[in-house]
Amino acid sequence: MNFKTKVTVAVSSATFAFDKPFSYLVPDNLVSKAAAGKRILVPFGRGNRKRVGLILNVEGADEAEASRLKYIMSVEDDEPVLNAEMLELVHWLHETTFCTYYDAVKTILPSGMNINIKEHYQLIKHADSTLSDVEIRALQKFENNDAPDEAAESIKAAGQGLVLESLIAKGYIKYTLDGKQNVGDSTVKIAALTDEYLKSPESFKLTVKQKALVQVISENEEISVKEACYISGVGAGVEKKLVEKGVISEHNYEVFRTVEIGEKNIRNIDDVILTDEQKLVFDRVCHKITENRPHCFLLHGVTGSGKTSVFEKLIGECINQGKQAILLIPEISLTPQMVRKFRELYGETVAVIHSGLSLGQRMDEYKRIKRGLAKIAVGTRSAVFAPFDNIGLIVVDEEGERSYKSDSAPRYHAIDVAKKRCRTHNAVLLLASATPSVESYYYAQRGIYELLEMKKRYSGFELPQVGVVDMNEERNDGNSSEFSNILIDEINQNLKNNEQTILLLNRRGYHTIISCCDCHKPVYCPNCSIPMTYHKVNDLLMCHYCGHSQKMPEACAECGSTRMVQMGFGTQKLEEQLEKLFPQARILRMDADTTMSRYSYEKNFRDFGKGKYDIMIGTQMIGKGLDFPNVTLVGILSVDKALYAGDFRSYERTFSLAAQVVGRCGRGEKKGRAYLQTFMPDHYVLNLAARQDYHAFYNEEISIRRALLFPPVCDICVIGVSSEDEAKAASLSMGIHSVIKELANQGLEFPLRVLGPVKCSYGKINGKYRYRLILKCKNTALFRDFVRNVLSKAESFKEFRDSSVFADLNGDIGI
Repeated sequence: MNFKTKVTVAVSSATFAFDKPFSYLVPDNLVSKAAAGKRILVPFGRGNRKRVGLILNVEGADEAEASRLKYIMSVEDDEPVLNAEMLELVHWLHETTFCTYYDAVKTILPSGMNINIKEHYQLIKHADSTLSDVEIRALQKFENNDAPDEAAESIKAAGQGLVLESLIAKGYIKYTLDGKQNVGDSTVKIAALTDEYLKSPESFKLTVKQKALVQVISENEEISVKEACYISGVGAGVEKKLVEKGVISEHNYEVFRTVEIGEKNIRNIDDVILTDEQKLVFDRVCHKITENRPHCFLLHGVTGSGKTSVFEKLIGECINQGKQAILLIPEISLTPQMVRKFRELYGETVAVIHSGLSLGQRMDEYKRIKRGLAKIAVGTRSAVFAPFDNIGLIVVDEEGERSYKSDSAPRYHAIDVAKKRCRTHNAVLLLASATPSVESYYYAQRGIYELLEMKKRYSGFELPQVGVVDMNEERNDGNSSEFSNILIDEINQNLKNNEQTILLLNRRGYHTIISCCDCHKPVYCPNCSIPMTYHKVNDLLMCHYCGHSQKMPEACAECGSTRMVQMGFGTQKLEEQLEKLFPQARILRMDADTTMSRYSYEKNFRDFGKGKYDIMIGTQMIGKGLDFPNVTLVGILSVDKALYAGDFRSYERTFSLAAQVVGRCGRGEKKGRAYLQTFMPDHYVLNLAARQDYHAFYNEEISIRRALLFPPVCDICVIGVSSEDEAKAASLSMGIHSVIKELANQGLEFPLRVLGPVKCSYGKINGKYRYRLILKCKNTALFRDFVRNVLSKAESFKEFRDSSVFADLNGDIGI
């Protein structure tokens, strides 16, 4: 029997309902190039639309099967971009997060490597009598247009794609296709003397300038054309003449786009001295790394206990064993400080991965890892996909942070991916936090994770004293300021002592609500069901969800009243009030509005660490991971709202943020103080955060989760629906509920509870109305198959083609 080479392919832009590994044949001239993990171009669907795909597997096809398959069009990669482990990860993401195969591929690869398809057309022959009238009219569009690609697009837009294909087949139009990567390699042109010249230099007649350039090149084994011209003092034209004469040859040399981290000192890992408590943790984790078996630890260490020093030593030990390590951090704002620490110890073997880098930088860091030039990856969520081939340790710092969960397809959690990779590499996973997630601590209590604890601050420094300030009393005493009297006094004292202060307010902007005095309706974003925030800097109302901005309205859109009032306060107003209260203070504001430039985080934090500012105010980006020994005072303003964010994790996140911010002070020899301002001074979450009593908080929280059946006691799956038409969104959510009921009536092998459908807390975001259902069940393969079946049936409803549906396991329910 005659077999053909067949590939199974993940195809881009396939809908979830119809997504699968698609089979294609490989033409004989491409068989030697086709390999698993390479990108290809393929014809897809009835119209043979050109799509990018990735080869998942190469196998054989018999004649009967081959007769039904299309051929791939080209192979775009010289080497596979995904290895066997990453291909397995593609299948795993598809199976566990309800994404398409190619969505998984795009998530693993840096976006600079994405391939864009370009179609090109060229007029070859003019119309003649052999063509039909329709073909002649189509060909005339090419004859009358200097841009043939535009002519082709207009023909396709008119629904005449088959006519265009006929003209191509008959030779009147030439069609070519190419795939181009988003970002190309960064190269420099290197100059070298040719063998011809070196054998017989006297046979070449050179000018004085040419001789000067040749001299510079001869003295350097490898030198760039630009540098050689600069040193010899000649222009580029001189070099070109030498190339023409055969004296000089040129070749391109790849250079990586580096990630700058500013000033750093060189440190030796032996200078990192561990306390007895730290050493116990270090020894236990080291033992497991050496065992070469997958294992998961949860390190619960109080703020300032020196967890980072333990990470530094563990990663060093990992490198000494010939293995690689990944360190995940929750915020881009923490990256510069952490990267600097590790580069001081391990130099350029440390790669950086996060979305704040340029596309070229992210791609080059990925390549440095893949080629073995980097042994350590430090970064945010996406760094978990760093393409190492021998991982020994993955560390997830501040493991309870919500930023580790992706809110777009694939909706993965970085910890789940880390577990998967540790199983593959027989590596150790170390989850660490002063305020672990309830889920992680629950697993540690049950022995699924091994619990390690560090209960003391490094060098014996004490935890700060925390006061809970009742803002109701402040108002009763006539204080209408956002600052309590005691906090004002403490800030003044800090300024006198040349000590620094951190103030947390987790709201950007100036005023948080603009409302009508007569009908009391706030100004909502036209695209979202969310009140807009006033930003005084640019005198605009802004939506923090979709980015829409507009001028302040002169009258209420609901009732026409011109009596508009500004309420609430954000970091901009807080900064203004501070400047009035403390005119001598140097104030740094850290929020999304002041940190837009690429290196603003690093510069601002470095300047604060050098003492160039007295007070730092900011949103949650300043709440965790920062270490400034001269900070002796922390103030937390208006944290109450976070308690009622509508999600079952609201208490957990409020406790974590408050406890972590308090931990930013008193990290040096000077004692720290903190004040938590609230209108709910008796709320147990705030009081436990003030006491930094995690164990008491956990016991309270886990009892609530048990009673209400929320993770970790059971799993939840949110099925979300969105549409520009609210009636369609509501109808589709009801249709999904009917599908679930219908499938459940056929018999389920697992218990299931269904809540909803209901409108989301924010019923409209970015122009789309949103509804959700919540399924409570155990996250098993059977349950995921059930959800996949529900999604496929929902996507097949023809009347809802312009709506979208997704499923999210153990994600947020309050947005």
